[in-house]
Amino acid sequence: MTADTADVPAVELSQLRFAYRAGRDVLAIEHLAIARGETVFLHGPSGSGKTTLLGLLAGVLQATSGSVKVLGTNFSTISSGSRDAFRARHLGYVFQMFNLIPYLTVRENILLPIRLDAGRRARLGTTTLDDAVADIASQLDIAELLDAPIAELSVGQQQRVAAARALIGHPEVVIADEPTSALDTDRREQFLALLFASCKKADATLVFVSHDHTLMPLFSRTVSLAEINHASVQRSRA
Repeated sequence: MTADTADVPAVELSQLRFAYRAGRDVLAIEHLAIARGETVFLHGPSGSGKTTLLGLLAGVLQATSGSVKVLGTNFSTISSGSRDAFRARHLGYVFQMFNLIPYLTVRENILLPIRLDAGRRARLGTTTLDDAVADIASQLDIAELLDAPIAELSVGQQQRVAAARALIGHPEVVIADEPTSALDTDRREQFLALLFASCKKADATLVFVSHDHTLMPLFSRTVSLAEINHASVQRSRA
């Protein structure tokens, strides 16, 4: 981060509207800003639009109107291909359904962001790819699975592979959608320790969705989607 970018929010939403069908907004958020380096716990009831919001922050979805800015880049004014390239370089995303590539090994899945973007690879510095994968796999207790096919893994193991893939290469923004839902208590604590340490080391911003409210005190800020999403108010009155 440079002096020129330090004051630019990691995430800034303005007059955001998103609808899967015309006339039925899923999200209607007037403004939301998340500072660089913040760790944000985002919560809300099922169906409130949490995963949709994360999809917008990652550039997987495009706003119906308004702006979605991530690290100063307005996703509403760039192409789908440009959003894909931006995501590969700057974002780490732990998807709720993992989105692992079934015909690749664990090692190959973890390395995918590095293979796709040279800038992500450059942030490893002099660390070799083998060492980077071994280190993060060890911290998540999946080192012995690196050469295994994804199909042979349990749900909890797949979730840890997805986390390793998101964190490798020190992304500037980490987006996590229910990333601990399939982990037992010990592995959840192990994962959270790695997540926060990785974000602190990279001065990264973390946006974390979970139904587990016991995790709230770990974060620098809590955001209730029900309080900022006017679409949810409209639906509840309908």
